[in-house]
Amino acid sequence: MAKETGRKLIAQNKKARHDYHILDTYECGLVLTGTEVKSLRQGRASLVDGFVQIDGHEAWLHNVHVPEYSQGTWTNHSARRKRKLLMHRVEIDKLESKSQETGHTIVPLALYFKDGRAKVEIALAKGKKEYDKRQTLREKQDRRETDRAISAAKRRQRA
Repeated sequence: MAKETGRKLIAQNKKARHDYHILDTYECGLVLTGTEVKSLRQGRASLVDGFVQIDGHEAWLHNVHVPEYSQGTWTNHSARRKRKLLMHRVEIDKLESKSQETGHTIVPLALYFKDGRAKVEIALAKGKKEYDKRQTLREKQDRRETDRAISAAKRRQRA
């Protein structure tokens, strides 16, 4: 069997990018059971309610939903159990000190396989105000409209 290479995306947390200002991102490994890996390989997971908590110099991923493996038996995992993140001590200490500041939290952004190993991208984030969210949506819409106008002008020019 050939070794897996590259990055295969399993789940993304688009809501986190909408609700938070992303300050810093980290790539972490995950401690998983066999049935969790098999369920992830089927491309099934949800990061929507997920968050990271630092407890006793260890990082834990909470509320990430990995559904039970369909062919699993009594060895199946619970869907919303907390999972340990594999990070360097320096990174954990840095995240812990930054997350203590008011308004800062640690959220998962993406869950993926990188060279056959399950990884999660987490971010130190600060909550957006409602007007910031509206401003971001407005900028995104303006960018989309200008791209449409440019492509329409190019099409007219070629014709």
